[in-house]
Amino acid sequence: MQRREALIEVIEALHAEIAALKSNDVPALEAATRAKLVGIDTVALYDGEAPSAEVKELAAEAHRLNETCRIYVNLMAANVRRRLQLLSGNMAPAYRPGGYAFA
Repeated sequence: MQRREALIEVIEALHAEIAALKSNDVPALEAATRAKLVGIDTVALYDGEAPSAEVKELAAEAHRLNETCRIYVNLMAANVRRRLQLLSGNMAPAYRPGGYAFA
C-alpha cells in the first residue's frame, strides 16, 4: 500500500471515529481507532520521502478531522466532569485557559 492510499484509509477511519463519537458507539470507535493507527503506521513507513502536493493535502485533511475528533472528546470529558461534580455536590471552579477561575 502506498502513502496516498494509507492516508485515504486514515481519513475514512477518522470519519468513522467521528460518527462513533456522535452515536456513543464504543465498539465502532475502537474499530475505527485501530484502523486509523494501522493507516498511520503505514504512512510512517514513507517518512523519508518528500510528499507530493496531493499527499500534503490529504495529510492536512486528516489533521483537520483529527482535530474534530479531539474537540468531541474534550466536550464529552467536560460534560462528564460537570455531571460528576453535580452528583457529588462538589462544584469545583470552572476551568479557564491558564488556570482555574476563583470566585
